[in-house]
Amino acid sequence: MTTPANVTPEIDAVRVQYLQLLKRILTRTDFPTSHSLVHLRPWRLAPRHLVFSMMQRYLLSRGYYLVVKRNDALRAKGDDWPSDAETMAGMARLDSLQSCVETVIADGVPGDFIETGVWRGGASIFMRGVLSAYGVTDRTVWVADSFEGLPAPDVEKYSADAGARFHKDKQLAVSLDDVKSNFARYQLLDDQVRFLVGWFKDTLPIAPIETLAVMRLDGDMYESTIDALGALYDKLSPGGFVIVDDYSIASCREAVDEFRLSRSITEPLETIDRNAVLWRLSS
Repeated sequence: MTTPANVTPEIDAVRVQYLQLLKRILTRTDFPTSHSLVHLRPWRLAPRHLVFSMMQRYLLSRGYYLVVKRNDALRAKGDDWPSDAETMAGMARLDSLQSCVETVIADGVPGDFIETGVWRGGASIFMRGVLSAYGVTDRTVWVADSFEGLPAPDVEKYSADAGARFHKDKQLAVSLDDVKSNFARYQLLDDQVRFLVGWFKDTLPIAPIETLAVMRLDGDMYESTIDALGALYDKLSPGGFVIVDDYSIASCREAVDEFRLSRSITEPLETIDRNAVLWRLSS
């Protein structure tokens, strides 16, 4: 990206350092006391994971978490579940998100940013941090979540979600107050951050969003993914980005592939890591 003429190399170096530090703190990269929650990924069914899952449920009922020592390689790729970080996206996905945000700023692509499915808010916090680093004051970061976890599968309407158990995982339910507190911890909670509270099917179609430059979808399920695409895609500016965090999950991938086919979307999917993809709307 081209550095603005009024920004000295020294200021640009500080900005680069700030954003790199922000990513490492949000992911708790290199934090020796940051561990990983034991959890059951749908694509990693194995006896030992089932045992860990049972132990975790037992401990959760008593107010405790079962954790394992952090694996630095998994943390970097966003393949573990941090016990204390604000995001489980990992450095690769945050690097990609930074590139998308910086690109639309540099290219003058109009619109706000949105994340649908925010967990503890880390990726949304980072987008607001990028805006702050570049002194951008005319864009909003929209933070959309139920703040109660994921919905129970509506199998009659979305058969691809049959068997999904995300709604039973209480670790995915992070309250609005907790997410706001996380923004405030980084001094990034202000009027450029707006929250959409509720199920996507209820909030996104009526959200007062005019245009979008970056939309990051992290809803895990077919329903959450298709609801976000259906409500928001037509607001994406040419040159804007769609980022899908959960493309490795079969139901999410099915929603994305069907939507792209139904809209005759031909822009290529670019792989970010083994979990996430993006595409850029043609200018």
